[in-house]
Amino acid sequence: VTAWGTEAYINGLADSFSIGDCVTIESPLVSTKDPEKGDRFCPTTPSLYRLLVTETHSQVCLCADGDASDWLLPLLHLPVKDSRDFYSLGDVVANGQKLEGSVINILAALKQVGDVKQFVTSDGRRGQRLEVKLFDDSVSSFPLISWDREPIQLLQGLLPRETGRLESISDVYTVSQLKEKAKEHPQPFFGLTYSFISRLDLDSSVSKVIKTRCGRCRLLVTEDLQTCSNQLCPARDQPLSASTGFDLLVDFTDHTGTLQACSLRGPVAEQTLGCTIVPCARTKSGIRALVLGCLLADPGEVKQHMAQLLQGP
Repeated sequence: VTAWGTEAYINGLADSFSIGDCVTIESPLVSTKDPEKGDRFCPTTPSLYRLLVTETHSQVCLCADGDASDWLLPLLHLPVKDSRDFYSLGDVVANGQKLEGSVINILAALKQVGDVKQFVTSDGRRGQRLEVKLFDDSVSSFPLISWDREPIQLLQGLLPRETGRLESISDVYTVSQLKEKAKEHPQPFFGLTYSFISRLDLDSSVSKVIKTRCGRCRLLVTEDLQTCSNQLCPARDQPLSASTGFDLLVDFTDHTGTLQACSLRGPVAEQTLGCTIVPCARTKSGIRALVLGCLLADPGEVKQHMAQLLQGP
């Protein structure tokens, strides 16, 4: 979507919605993209067409249909670039000088989100910056700095180390092997373990078991708040839209030991308990484990893998 109009109109339009908002566009003009001109400074879309919004004939407003918003928001996480059109972090490190000034795509996982830093330029203009750490299978830590309000708001709503697809994980570990690997390799890794849940804490106080987060920036909030207290939340001026879920810790045990305080959350928790689970950062063992899948194991498969593990290398 491209908007045309006076400076006041464009600035007002830009301030009327944020990344992640659902909007209604009235009376736009449909046009075909011109491949000769390119879209270097426009958001990338796979469509061959674009919408032109004009000050005199068009209108953009927030969508008031809550059901439509619930259906559209998950699409925000779908990639709009070809899966082969990206650089690994190792490529960037190896070709940094050649890539200077280039606009590229990066596929990586989020390792850490820093704090927003406020600053004042020499000519008196106020600004802010946010640094996050990325990682992939080629580089363990890579800084990414954002200076713009919209990307900063988007990055603050992401949870670090939330990348992993269960169907692509094939490494099998015992509990003791998981502990040793976590000590030797502090970077996140994924694996399967054949074990049973030896502890599921449902007897804690309500405040320790159930937590509420802002639906936009995911900051922890209390139910009595009318708006989110995060000054950078995209919905800070709107009525609070929060989600409440369980914050549960489980222990997994096999014949080699027990892995304590694993966080069970998301779709896995919904399948296991029928609830939405919110992660907890504190652990007893010093190892932070996230459950990506929790299913009843096939007895024959368990016997086969356990026999291999007991035989050793």
